[in-house]
Amino acid sequence: MTVVIRSTRRPAAFLAVAGVVAALALGGCTFRDAICGSDAYPVLQVGGTGRQCVSKGEEPPAGWARYPAGKEPKHVDDDWDVYWRTHTLDPEGNVVDAG
Repeated sequence: MTVVIRSTRRPAAFLAVAGVVAALALGGCTFRDAICGSDAYPVLQVGGTGRQCVSKGEEPPAGWARYPAGKEPKHVDDDWDVYWRTHTLDPEGNVVDAG
């Protein structure tokens, strides 16, 4: 005679984990990568689409400029991050197509 013992802990643990994952996915809880750390701000390459981060309190290096006020990308793939992939600033500070 063979005795089969089934554990009810494994299915319960699986259901608990699945429930948490589903709640996070449906609840809109997402992690978004920041463009720069909290001690820096992003700058745009003049005449190009490059970007880098500059420490707060410092000015952008030559050939780089601050994004126009209110148009700074905050997170990777946010609306402004996507916009600045195809736009840039000319030497006078005007927004122009990067293409």
